[in-house]
Amino acid sequence: MSHYADLPELADLYLEDSYVLGITEHVGRMVFTLTAVLTPAHPAYHNPLPGEQYCYAHGALEFTDVTGVDWLERSTQRYVDATGETDLGNIDSLTSADGTYEVAGDWGRVRVRCAGPPRFTLRDAL
Repeated sequence: MSHYADLPELADLYLEDSYVLGITEHVGRMVFTLTAVLTPAHPAYHNPLPGEQYCYAHGALEFTDVTGVDWLERSTQRYVDATGETDLGNIDSLTSADGTYEVAGDWGRVRVRCAGPPRFTLRDAL
């Protein structure tokens, strides 16, 4: 079993302190919309803004060529931060084994089967 940091596509992220803003399922695709923590190794990294611990950026964690999605747990719990924005919590873990990715957090736990690793696409820097 591999940890997400072992995947070159995700190695420059810190998912445990990133915020999940939404989860959408499409035919052949699953997308986690994030306010993601970028590590200093990420090309878009900048020093944290005043009052912030990390460099945050909006983006999407996308699984493509999905052949199956199995929800093991689901939660509709929402969290409100100090600025009044809501989110679904964090991604506590993302592991992979033999083309199956298990993603878990406050929002639930899901297994995604797909042909290749997920990728993170930056939407804009904060």
